[in-house]
Amino acid sequence: MLWHELTIHTTEEAVEMISNFLHEAGAGGVSIEESGTLNKKRDTTYGELYEFPLNDIPEGFAVIKGYFSEGTDMDGLQSEVSPRIDQLSEFDIQTGEVRFETRTVDENDWANAWKQYFKPVRVSERLTIKPTWEEYTPESPNEKIIELDPGMAFGTGTHPTTSLCLRTLESVIQGGEEVIDVGTGSGILAIGAVHLGAKHVLALDLDPVAVASAKENVELNGLGQQITVKESDLLSVLGSQDPALGVKLPVKVIVANILAEIIMLFVDDVYHALESGGVYITSGIWKNKEQLVHDALVASGFEISSVHRDEDWIAFVARKR
Repeated sequence: MLWHELTIHTTEEAVEMISNFLHEAGAGGVSIEESGTLNKKRDTTYGELYEFPLNDIPEGFAVIKGYFSEGTDMDGLQSEVSPRIDQLSEFDIQTGEVRFETRTVDENDWANAWKQYFKPVRVSERLTIKPTWEEYTPESPNEKIIELDPGMAFGTGTHPTTSLCLRTLESVIQGGEEVIDVGTGSGILAIGAVHLGAKHVLALDLDPVAVASAKENVELNGLGQQITVKESDLLSVLGSQDPALGVKLPVKVIVANILAEIIMLFVDDVYHALESGGVYITSGIWKNKEQLVHDALVASGFEISSVHRDEDWIAFVARKR
């Protein structure tokens, strides 16, 4: 089967929004390649091995590829996506000099080729992400394996924002906590939280494709009893004591790995969903939005416990007073 490949050259800052535009336009898959310049140090804290060389994408930039079925009007598609990208500047998201390219490719050229780049990776002292098609032996009894089959619709879980959240969860979860994961995507943070000792996780997402993906990955990890996946947002479950949610509100920990602009929309909701002394871990924040998110958290009554950084991305640990 033949597919149309739409390539967009842009910035790392704009990756998540533009990827979402492609999904909404009907992409059968989206791939992302970010800067691999030689002046970007690779983290080997946990003994990571890198099989492939760094790419030559300039620092701070990225290449996004969306795949559309044969017969798609690619000129019309580009005309639909282009103005949405232009509007990102209104939200202070810099896209750089956006450039589009199109070509036709065979399904075998992209549907499985990306898997060769996804290898087991140790993201924290206790957590390793392992694709389902790879063999891997844990290095110690304390190492927990997150089995993941992200499909083409989701990332591999090794993006700095996800790694930040997983490492931060490791420092926060002591054992027995009830957790809400807002915008769960592939379910990786929910799975990681249970591996770290959480009692139960309610994983929420508004995207039905994400909900299906998360449910599949939860089952892959054998955690169907400890993780409840729902198509919902946080506001819809506030005040609910439905036993089917698996958690009793308010909860001890909430984690959200989403865009800063979205984070600031429901800070008050998070505050009300947390018990006194509860912790809010939030990532997906580009460096130029750090102060805005900081101020929004403080205005809602949170106390900032710590700030974590990975490349140009930020994660906050905020505690309810």
